[in-house]
Amino acid sequence: MLELNNVSAFYGNSPAIQDVSMRVEKGEFMSVLGRNGVGKTTLMRAILGLMDRVTGSIILGDQEINDKRTDERALAGIGYVPQGRGILPKFSVRENLMLGTFANRGSAEKLYEMVFGLFPMLKEFLDRTGGNLSGGQQQQLAIARALLTDPKVMLLDEPTEGIQPNLVEQIEQVLIDLNQKQGMTVVLVEQNVAFARRASQRFVLLDRGSVAVGGSVDELTDELVHRHMAV
Repeated sequence: MLELNNVSAFYGNSPAIQDVSMRVEKGEFMSVLGRNGVGKTTLMRAILGLMDRVTGSIILGDQEINDKRTDERALAGIGYVPQGRGILPKFSVRENLMLGTFANRGSAEKLYEMVFGLFPMLKEFLDRTGGNLSGGQQQQLAIARALLTDPKVMLLDEPTEGIQPNLVEQIEQVLIDLNQKQGMTVVLVEQNVAFARRASQRFVLLDRGSVAVGGSVDELTDELVHRHMAV
């Protein structure tokens, strides 16, 4: 579904990630792990076309997308939940959700039904502004907005960061169900190793902007976590 071959991404002339290669199969849940500052968010931004310059090959399905604009990548089937959620605080919940439908080439009616089933709170708060939601509610809104693009692959950057504990488990279970029950392809940037082990089939560990190790989640040992994630 998503394949990266020797991808490097740059801020100006400075490389932020170097020669990253990874392959995510259709219906697979892949976790991208590593310490803060090793390039995990940069990797997501590179896939979205949000970096100054990206070299290498990024393939979605059977389509090379490295020469496409960010909006074209969204239309091709990449959904994105950024770190910090990216909710427009002065827009209502309804208006924030509508933004997701702009990248959806088909009818959004069934998708609205699905997201309201996953997050009933959103239906109750349609006319409330995004800035008046709690952090956890904003994250639910961000995930719902991405789902309304009808993505082939969903990228999520630390979706439980800064969320009140009573909603973390709910959001984690939604992501697991989207993958295991609906077959959605998911790429997750995460610091929570326990969640990554519970949700993922495969993982990659980044270190200093490159892939240090990857494989089946069964191979994500405590020794690897300590070596590449301990501060």
